Amino acid sequence: MATLKVGPVLGLEGETAYTVVFSATPDVQAAEWVVGGTTRPCMIVGSTPGSTVWRGEHKITAPAGESGKEISYQIKLDGTVASCGNGRTQWTFYVPGKGEQPTFAYGSCNGFSDLALMHKTENPYRLWQKMAADHAKAPFSLLLMGGDQLYADSIWTSVPELQDWNTLCQDDKLARVANIKMCPQIDKFYEKLYQTRWTEPAMSKMLASIPSVMMWDDHDIFDGWGSFPDELLESDVFQYIFQTAKKYFEMFQIRSRFNASLLDKTADHYAFGFHFRGYNILALDNRAERTLQQVMSDSQWNALIAHLDTVTKGHLLVLSAVPVVYRDFSFTESLFDATPWEEELTDDLKDHWRSKNHQGERARLIHRLLQNAAQRKLEEKTVILSGDVHIGCIGVIHDQARSVKVHQVVSSGIVHPSPSRLQWLGIMAATNDRTEYLDEAQDIRISVLTPFASDQYIRARNFVTLELGTDDKLWINWESEGKDTPVYPIE
Repeated sequence: MATLKVGPVLGLEGETAYTVVFSATPDVQAAEWVVGGTTRPCMIVGSTPGSTVWRGEHKITAPAGESGKEISYQIKLDGTVASCGNGRTQWTFYVPGKGEQPTFAYGSCNGFSDLALMHKTENPYRLWQKMAADHAKAPFSLLLMGGDQLYADSIWTSVPELQDWNTLCQDDKLARVANIKMCPQIDKFYEKLYQTRWTEPAMSKMLASIPSVMMWDDHDIFDGWGSFPDELLESDVFQYIFQTAKKYFEMFQIRSRFNASLLDKTADHYAFGFHFRGYNILALDNRAERTLQQVMSDSQWNALIAHLDTVTKGHLLVLSAVPVVYRDFSFTESLFDATPWEEELTDDLKDHWRSKNHQGERARLIHRLLQNAAQRKLEEKTVILSGDVHIGCIGVIHDQARSVKVHQVVSSGIVHPSPSRLQWLGIMAATNDRTEYLDEAQDIRISVLTPFASDQYIRARNFVTLELGTDDKLWINWESEGKDTPVYPIE
């Protein structure tokens, strides 16, 4: 029986646009996606050192009424039914009915930043197992993943040529070219990363059983990408690593440049947006163009603004990997800016939206989202979905002058452990979460809220479910490993 290297990974790119990606050995001549008895030919969208990556597309119309339908599918390679790395040969996903409210799952930080954390974690994939159990009882319509779908930080110790590069002085690092020995090693590293990290039984089943959308963050490349000094970011070695990580992200997480939801298929960024069952899904690419001076390029901003102008009805879910509403690091950042240790703190300080160099862009984003919220019906929700910080929380941006709100939900991480008690005490000591005002009249108030049945910050691994209740509130539930059962209704 033919075996898939990666996948299948199910995707969604529009109201009826379902997709799948997977990889197989290079000798495969033809691949097919058999969906609900209908066979669709797949196309090649990329390759790795040991595989070819395929993409399938299928339009599926929602059934009328309030009942959805389950659809089974298989992958065929050269006419033979293929199995995944866990031996499955058939998968099922759920398409909600036209009169049915969709349910969403959101997660981020799907991995470990170092092996020590992995060894200390009793059941690394417990929350994926929980999601699988929940999905079996009441299927999710869409899985939103907000960054760090895998952790590539081990690249510096796993790639022999990079181990040698690490020992060089800074000038020699900047001068070194990614040579014919280094490049294949980096390519094989990312190939192995996807093939090994995405084959965990519960996780791989969910990626094959719930249509997903994904936006990357730094660990999909390596820790702190985009928040290093320009000379490092622009160096030949850094750029080759980035371009390789980008290739794999595009193939497996974006599902190629054929992705129908991309705001600009020719741009350097991967921002995307589409409408689904009364919701507008919008993902911001805060990594592809990030530097110490910017988060998003003018090109992405123009595409984002043009897209928001078309969003005139429905709820809006915005994926921003790094939280827009979170504790303020600016005072600590200002202290370290004057010390020789600034570069060692890039991931902790320079990555945040409230870093001094990104505050203007943050304000611009907030004003645009508030403006868009005002042009839609007041009862329609705007929610930013974020991760990155390894805790859960909820915040709100309240524009009192226009009587509109933008909420932010943080869910992190689904696999990565939360900060230890000592680490968290250090974070709280170095930061604050005082109420913030964005304008001179103090009409725009930004604050961190407290979920029901929980502390203000959820210091336990978690993922989030979102479902519109009969009370017209969007209910946020943190499925957490902790003792609490955090929940918050967004009005």
